Amino acid sequence: MNPQPTARIEAGGAELVLDDARYPAIWLRDNCPCADCALPGSGQKLFGITDLPSPAELTIVEAAYGSGEVSVRFAPGGHTSRFAESWLRAHRLGANLPYDDRAEDAKVLWNRATFASADSLPGASFAQFARDESTRLGCLDALLTYGFFLLHDVAVRERAVLEVAETFGYVRETNYGSLFDVRVEQNPANLAFSSLPITPHTDNPYRDPVPTIQLLHCLANAAGGGESGLVDGFEAAAALREQNPDAFDLLARTPVTFRYADESADLAATNPMIDVDVLGRIKGIRFNNRSMRPLTGRLPVERVAEFYQAYRAFAELLYRPGAQLNFRLEPGDCVVFDNTRTLHARTGFTAGGHRHLQGCYADLDAAASARSILRRARAEAAQGSKSS
Repeated sequence: MNPQPTARIEAGGAELVLDDARYPAIWLRDNCPCADCALPGSGQKLFGITDLPSPAELTIVEAAYGSGEVSVRFAPGGHTSRFAESWLRAHRLGANLPYDDRAEDAKVLWNRATFASADSLPGASFAQFARDESTRLGCLDALLTYGFFLLHDVAVRERAVLEVAETFGYVRETNYGSLFDVRVEQNPANLAFSSLPITPHTDNPYRDPVPTIQLLHCLANAAGGGESGLVDGFEAAAALREQNPDAFDLLARTPVTFRYADESADLAATNPMIDVDVLGRIKGIRFNNRSMRPLTGRLPVERVAEFYQAYRAFAELLYRPGAQLNFRLEPGDCVVFDNTRTLHARTGFTAGGHRHLQGCYADLDAAASARSILRRARAEAAQGSKSS
């Protein structure tokens, strides 16, 4: 039998120890879940940090364990907080890196060989996705772990892509409007509106914040060529870090300006090509040679050639044949992908052939929220079936 946990006060009341796990008094007081301190349901705090005693003043005067719960009384003030042991264990300090569904350790890195065929790509029919919560959960899981999913049998009509986005989030409007058309134009201001091939890139790095989800819905594809391609930017960045740490570090620390300007818009943003969090985890990719502007800033002149060598090394990893997953979008197909991670590309196609995609942008936080709600509903349903 496992011994019962014990709760004791250490360091003159400055911290609680539950077996071998330590919890500072100020941390416990700040996270009190009682109805006087947090709104039931949302958990939003009803106090500010300046409403609490300072860490030097706050002490624990009593701690007791029983029935899976720890009760803690503080001084000054005598406030009592109660914490489930399971909650304390799940939030044990120093045990794990903080979870972030945007960072690389929440992802499955992939290349072309990861998927046996086009039939093995994550996705579903749109009818299943819209109707069945389990299918929708599986697709959102794929978006947040692999960086993309495919939907089939979406209605082949104008603006249907907006209906897809609205099944899990909200459409992000830009200077293009709520949606944009990808088809050949007579005098294109953007390479996307030509029949030329497009190398792997992320969209709109000249925006801050950048659109985090992109959807592309095929309305027609009667042209020769015009295959779509996806590349896992996190996988390429991780490979660069392993093969050439100095190049990775340079790209992660050097701000680059991206810009787009036409008659109706002038957009610019400055960020590194590889975005990392404070722990060094890969968290975002901005890669678009078409909109990159001259390198300026505080990078010494002597390091400019080194930057371009790092830039080239990263591009070679993104462009290598084994990195890119190719497939053909047919009318009714819609690809949904993470624009902060997954680069997209296109082969050239016959200019006289008819190829028409409609696209829109959405946001990852809404997709992550939808996934969390679906998971919660599934857990509650499972709990209900056990108790019945």
